[in-house]
Amino acid sequence: MTREEKSQVIEELTAQLAENANIYLADISGLNAGNTSELRRACFKANVQLAVVKNTLLAKAMEASEKDFGELPGVLKGNTSILFSETGNAPAKVIKTFRKKSEKPLLKGAFIEEAIYVGDDQLDALVDIKSREELIGDIVALLQSPAKNVVSALKSGGGTLAGIIKTLSEKEG
Repeated sequence: MTREEKSQVIEELTAQLAENANIYLADISGLNAGNTSELRRACFKANVQLAVVKNTLLAKAMEASEKDFGELPGVLKGNTSILFSETGNAPAKVIKTFRKKSEKPLLKGAFIEEAIYVGDDQLDALVDIKSREELIGDIVALLQSPAKNVVSALKSGGGTLAGIIKTLSEKEG
């Protein structure tokens, strides 16, 4: 690989690091061709982009990036694959599901919305991270709950003001 090719790869990686808020580093070494294809398909279905990278080039891209990757450059040893996703927990779910039938991929680390996770033991915590859409759904459900109580009280109060007040006061007690 020429110096120009290396700098082009570093530029592309730096751009990808800047564009993505959710970045995972994993070790997929030892997977045979069939398993690797299966992993790539699983990533594609989950809208996760998977690429094998050279550690030295990724380290230089991390240095050139405006993001603070903390301890992550320290995990760039051996085989490294990088996974990008719009949803913070999607790559973790793909890895966890895939691990039901294989020992790999191993999670080296992750950068999720500026939070840094290092080590394979963080996989369950990353699976449990809620996406923006899931959080919005939870908030909407919480906001709807009081409104449903009021509507329920209006219906059960018999339509009279005294009945509604009585029903609401019973719910508070």
